[in-house]
Amino acid sequence: MVSWRIGCHQYNELFVSQGDYTDPSEHHIDFKQWSVQKLGDEPIQHTRTFTFQPRWELSYPLKSILAVFAHPDDETFRPGGTLALLARRGVRVQVLTATRGGAGSCGKPPLCTTEELPSVREQELRCACAALGIDPPIILDYKDGCLAETNPDTIVAEIMSVVDDLRPQIILTFGSDGLSGHPDHIAIGQFTSEAYHHATSVKALYTLAIPESISEKLAMLQIRAVPDKAITLTVDISAVWEEKMKAIQCHLTQLSSSPITRAPLERQRLFLGTEFFVLAGKRSGRDILAELESN
Repeated sequence: MVSWRIGCHQYNELFVSQGDYTDPSEHHIDFKQWSVQKLGDEPIQHTRTFTFQPRWELSYPLKSILAVFAHPDDETFRPGGTLALLARRGVRVQVLTATRGGAGSCGKPPLCTTEELPSVREQELRCACAALGIDPPIILDYKDGCLAETNPDTIVAEIMSVVDDLRPQIILTFGSDGLSGHPDHIAIGQFTSEAYHHATSVKALYTLAIPESISEKLAMLQIRAVPDKAITLTVDISAVWEEKMKAIQCHLTQLSSSPITRAPLERQRLFLGTEFFVLAGKRSGRDILAELESN
């Protein structure tokens, strides 16, 4: 029998004495038809059922990662397998997307109007996150194509707000090249890097990357590849290949503008089956992303 204080929206403060838990941070606890005592009052027996998680578990998960990107589909094509693998290991994976992708493709033939596209792409993003087994996304709703014009202080503060709520050990985003040179990718990478430098509790900052050997083999001239020796982390996502493919298929409006989805399977496996990252910032502490390193 152990006792601890918890917070609940129905009461200012409760003292609960019931259960057999040695470390409450490791448990999802259901309080059902238990003796509940309001502080300062006589014990009262509630016959109603109370089911909730302690606030400290919701606010401070043991393992979490925040992935910050510009558009719906950024979370899937490059890092989707890694995010799915982390979720399988019990890591809370939160995607933060700055725009709803209103400047993207409506598909060929069009699957929606340009006016409908932001809403459609939001649903595609939610579908992809579900397919990867990760948390529903947080969307900031900035205008697609205009992130570089955004007030840096405002968006960095919004990223920091999510960091404060989630308390991630790792942050993942775009590097200074934006992977493809897209201005929105570059801007969100810069904003996220600034947030990382303020968030001293975050253990590491990683950025998406493609090694030159892969881009040259696939003749992907639009990719801003990095020297192979610059790659810090290589993750084989074979174990979650199907999950990643399902997530890609969620982004129906973008498939026609993504040639890799129509490429032979061998080519798809080469580009999509291994994910690469660069360590852009490191502090002391456990690196849950590095633990996925391919042997």
